[in-house]
Parts: sequence; structure tokens; C-alpha cells
Amino acid sequence: MKLKILAGLIPLLYAASAIAIEPFVVKDIRVEGIQRTEAGTVFSYLPVKVGDKLDDEHAAAAIRALFATGFFKDVRLEMQQGVLIVMVRERPSIASIEINGVKDIPKDTLRDNLKLVGLADGRIFDKSAMDKAEQELKRQYVARGKYGVNVNTTVTELERNRVAIVFNVVEGETSKIKQISIIGNQAFSEKELKGLMQLDTPNWLSWFTKNDQYSKQKLSADLEILRSRYLDAGYLEFSIDSTQVSITPDKEHIYITINISEGAKYTVSDIKVSGPENILSHAETRKLIKAQTGDVFSRKVLTESTTKIGDRLGEDGYAFANVNAVPDVDKEKHQVGFTFVVDPGSRAYVRHIDITGNTKTRDEVIRREFRQMEGAWYSASKIKTSKQKVDRLDFFSEVNIETIPVQGKNDQIDVSLAVKEKSTGNFSIGAGISSNVGLVFTASVTQRNLFGTGNNLSTQINTGKVNKVYSVSYTNPYYTDNGVSRGFDVYKRNVNTASTAISSFSSSTIGGGVRFGIPISDFESTNYGLSAEQTTLTLTDTSSLQLKEFVNIFGATTSNVLGSVGWNRDNRDSAIYTTEGTVQRAFLEVAMPINSQQFYKLTYQHQWFYPISKNLTFFLNGEMGGAQGYGGKPVPFFKNFYAGGPGSVRGYSPFSIGPRDVNNQALGSTRRIIGNAEVLFPMPGMSKDRSVRLSAFVDAGSVFGQGLSASDSLRYSTGVAVTWVSPVGPLKVSMGVPLNKQSGDRVQQFQFTLGSLF
Repeated sequence: MKLKILAGLIPLLYAASAIAIEPFVVKDIRVEGIQRTEAGTVFSYLPVKVGDKLDDEHAAAAIRALFATGFFKDVRLEMQQGVLIVMVRERPSIASIEINGVKDIPKDTLRDNLKLVGLADGRIFDKSAMDKAEQELKRQYVARGKYGVNVNTTVTELERNRVAIVFNVVEGETSKIKQISIIGNQAFSEKELKGLMQLDTPNWLSWFTKNDQYSKQKLSADLEILRSRYLDAGYLEFSIDSTQVSITPDKEHIYITINISEGAKYTVSDIKVSGPENILSHAETRKLIKAQTGDVFSRKVLTESTTKIGDRLGEDGYAFANVNAVPDVDKEKHQVGFTFVVDPGSRAYVRHIDITGNTKTRDEVIRREFRQMEGAWYSASKIKTSKQKVDRLDFFSEVNIETIPVQGKNDQIDVSLAVKEKSTGNFSIGAGISSNVGLVFTASVTQRNLFGTGNNLSTQINTGKVNKVYSVSYTNPYYTDNGVSRGFDVYKRNVNTASTAISSFSSSTIGGGVRFGIPISDFESTNYGLSAEQTTLTLTDTSSLQLKEFVNIFGATTSNVLGSVGWNRDNRDSAIYTTEGTVQRAFLEVAMPINSQQFYKLTYQHQWFYPISKNLTFFLNGEMGGAQGYGGKPVPFFKNFYAGGPGSVRGYSPFSIGPRDVNNQALGSTRRIIGNAEVLFPMPGMSKDRSVRLSAFVDAGSVFGQGLSASDSLRYSTGVAVTWVSPVGPLKVSMGVPLNKQSGDRVQQFQFTLGSLF
């Protein structure tokens, strides 16, 4: 502190010495002592010019101005025969900064932080900046729970007026939360309250979550969680009286004590509504209020009720509606009444819809998904639907929509949609591992947003041992302005089942078709298609009897003209990160009577997402399929259903579940049933990162024929899975364990698929 005071007095001391200068007219100015600083720089800061009269006041001002630059640690003025001599001594420059002993934090990050406080290579050395840098280093470690960090700094003088700075860091051990105490709780146990908190004492998962490391931000969030728990349970007068955070002298353990006052539990005594009835009647408003007389007070219910009323007004264009629940507290009876004051404000219409961030996708591709129109009355539900439809395009990694009041207007609003483009072209590969096949790879090239038009072009090339597929598909989702889509498919598919669990045969199929999709509503559509294909079959000595009988009846080459009808309904809240909603799909394929083969094939799928909590989502998937011949004709065996592997029953080899031939090879069958139940949750410690999602699953499934029940061959498995939208594409990995493996079943516990973006 004394050194800083002396440093501050230096300019004043020299200014005092300048008073002794006899006033004179400056004929010339000469600068001495500079090494790095240009003379012109000194002249630019010097408030004295040639021809000026220099007296003690101007001399003091000149010294102060030069010291203020921070370039010099000594400034003196002298006069020789009318020449002003400015004698300076420059501050040293920083030649290098070295940081030793750092492991937890990247050195580049630390260097960037040091720059912010004025310490970097080539800059003028400032002792105060170095002190700030020391404190910044310590702050970085304290934020990571390392309260015992020690930072020692050495400054070494070098030639040419330079210095080298070395920070020696002893990181120390991370301070752990030893104990969390909650005092004053009676309604809920301490264990229950602590279970709500993010901060925790060390446990088996602490190495990953870091929740045993104290953070002021985490503690503040936990205190709000405790407050919400009590207010939602009726404790209107709940308060947090104090929080104490202490650390042991050895800086290893942290103790947290939270003192609370619960107060009494309140019930709702009365519900009233105030506001104009010509826009939203009081009777309709009451239906939207979830709180009822006699209920236990709940802040959550109160908030949901005001939100519902506001949303309802928003449907009629009242974007600026204000709804407040005014309490009337009776502390003696521990009751509280509420008057819902509804102020709808002015009805608003949308002036502009602005779209930003679409560097690749054309504006019209996004705007045609909007249900809220410019110039129309504002509708909260239409804006929500618009966001969902843009989100479901799957062209963007982020879709955010915001309503902005127009300045100076109480009846206008602008809608701003901000998107973040993601790669819509992908080269995808899939792989599986088994003892008899080893690694199996597939690949496809897809562009879902061709040249930003929203059209889809997909080319699949599969050169695996089992499937060789060459296909091209093209889809225009807006073939007509009202949303009718049209697509074309051309494909060649060769199948060789010799190395799989399927009964041995090989086939070569070539075909093509056209399809149309017709929207029914924003979330529902139907589709129709017509295609033709020709299949050539080749059997082996080990082929099953059923396969040989089919070839004897229909020949090795068959042709089919196939008609199809499909139905799809999707009302998920997000296609990027689904937390609630349903998806239903039905598809019927029929071989036309003009063919030698006559059959139909029907499939149905139903998915349901339900939010258990903020971070947990329950997911159910059910699939059923059936095929049947007509006109006395059987279903072609190459149209059979199969089960096992990713997408059906994980933990079993692909296609391996169901009836088998004498060689224990899967035959597939005409009936299929699949069920999946999963709990989806974020990666621990990464709840804000939506690129990674974990799940625990139970799968069940089987294929069976007529005269058999699903229970005859139903298989179950359980396990865990992870989905990661990685920089090289979506990666899905599962580890499944069969629960009722039967003799002859083929197990494949580890399975994954990977997509590589380009």
C-alpha cells in the first residue's frame, strides 16, 4: 500500500520541481531516454508546442500528461538555451509470460483471462495489472472448488528494458462439501429436501457430476428449489433466514448450513375474477383457474392458472394481456383468497415476420410452414404451431421464436424467428458386431435440403456382405402450394443371407415408383404410392423347404405392381429434442391382382412421449405388422417380417428372433409385434447440453405366423443407450442384455449406428 502511495506522489513531486523552472519561450523540444516509444508519440501527448511559453503551471501539466500515458516510470523536464529537454525512463515491456503447475484449466483459457486484466506479451508491464492477474488466477480455481490454490509470481528483468513474468501455481486439492445441514424444517425431512438440491456430499457419481463442489450459483438455484417446494405445498410464509458457508482451515472441506422458517400451511378461501366480460367471460375464466376454494395453496397452480388465462386471451389476439392474482391473506385463519385481475389490453395484429440465421435455406421454405400470417390477428397457438413445423423440418439445430411489441404502437407486434442452420447432407454408416459375421457396414448419402429448397435427395449405396443396395429417392414436399408432396424412387437391391440368422437364399430386386403425400391438418397427412418391381431368387442346398416350395410354385423370377396407402400423425413438441407428444404411422402395401402373387402387408406404429420431470421423459413405442395372401396365394417369403437388433429388440442379433428352419436359420413370418419402453434423460452434469441423451430401456418383440401366438416366441431385453449428436453426425450406441434367451438364440449385446455430417 505504501509503495502505491509513493508511486502516486511521484508526478506531484516532479511537478513541484517544475515550479522552479524560469518561464521561457520554447524554441525546440528534444526527447531523451526513449527506446521503444516513438518521439512522435511523446509529442502527441505533450501539451507544450514550439513557440509556447513554458512556466511552472504548464510544466506540471506536461509531466502529468506523460505519466498518465502509462508508458513511463520517470519523467523530467530540463531547459538548455530555450530548448525543452524531456527526459523519460520507459516502463519495461513484457517479453514473456509463463504459467507453471496448471493442470485443471487450459493455459490458453488462462492467457485469455490475463489479457482482459492487461497482462500479455508485448504490453507495458504494470505491477497493478500483475496483481489483478494473480487474483484472476485464484478466482478461476476457486470457481472450480479449489480454495487451497497458491499462486506465486516472479518478475525477472531482461536486457533492452524487458521483463519475464512467471506464475507458479500450486493447484491443491478440490474442496469437497462435507456436510449440508437444513435447520428449521418440520413439514419435510432433511433427507427429502436435500434430495431436491443439486449440491450434494460426495457419492459414487461425484467424479462426473461435480455436485460435491461448492458453487454460489448452484446454491442460489438450490435455495429457489427449496422455496418452490414449500410454496407449492401451501407454506405461504416460508422464508430462508440465512445461509452459512464455511471452509475448514486446511481448505479441504466445506460445510453449508441453511436456516429456514416454514410458517403455517395456507388454504385457498375464495377465488374471484375481475375484468371485462365482453372479451372473456368470468365463467370461462373460472374454468381456466385450477385453484379451487378449500385447496391447499400452491404457487405452481397459481402460475399455471394465470398462464392459461393469458394464453386463452392470446388466442383472440390479445398479445399484451396482463393477468395478476391479487392475494387477500388472513394470517389468523391461515387462509388466502385470490382475485384474478384480467386486463386484456388492446387486440394486436402481426406487422412483420422476420427470419434470421437461414444462411442456406430459402425464406420461402420456412415461411410456407408458418400458420401465423403477417397482417392477421396475433394468435399464440398459431405461432406455437409455426415453430413446431419449422422445427420438424429438421434443417436447423436451433429454432427460437420471439414476439416483439412495435415501439409506439399498442396494437402491433413483430414476430422474430431465429434459426441456426445445421448440416442437412449426411454420409451415414451403420455397424454391428457379432461372432459369426464380425463388422457389418452400410452407407448412404442424403441431402434433405437440396440447394436450400427443402427438397430431399437420397442416394443409398450398400456394399455389405448381406445387402447390396443402390437407390435414388427424390421428394418435393411442396409439389403444390397447398402442401401436396411428390416423390420418386428407383432402386436395385441384392440380398444374400448366407452369413445371417436368416434361412439361406439370395435375391436381386429392381424397381421404381412414384408417391404423393396429402396433408389433412398441420400434424396429420396421408400418402399414396404406386411402384413396380422384379425379383430374381437363387436358393442353395441349405435353403429351407418352405423357400424351395415357393420357387417351385412361382418360379425364380417374379414381378409385382404394388399400391400403397399411408397415414401419419405427429404432434411432438420438438423433433430435435422431444419431451412430449405422440407419433402415429400406418402403412398398407397391396400387390395388385394383375400379379401372379397376391398379398397385402399392413404395419402400424405408435410412439408416446411424456415428461416425467424437467429432465426426465418417458417414451413408449409399439409396433404391429401383419401380412396375408388373398386369392389363395401365399405371402412371398422375402416380404416376411423379422425382429431382433436395433430398432426392435436390442441385445439380439438382427433378424434372429422368430421361427427357424432345420438349420436353426430364421425364416421370418407374417406377424410381428414390437414394444419398447424407455426413460430418456440428459447426461449427468450436462443437463443444458441437448446433444447428448441417455436412456434406460426394456424391449420386447417377436415374429410369428398364423396359428401361433406372440407369446410362443416373445423375447425381452433390457439395457442402456446413449444418443449423441456429435460433430461427425448422430451416434447411437446401445448395450442390451437378453432377459429370456432361449436355446439357439443369437445374442449381440453391443450395437451402434453412426452418421457422419458433411
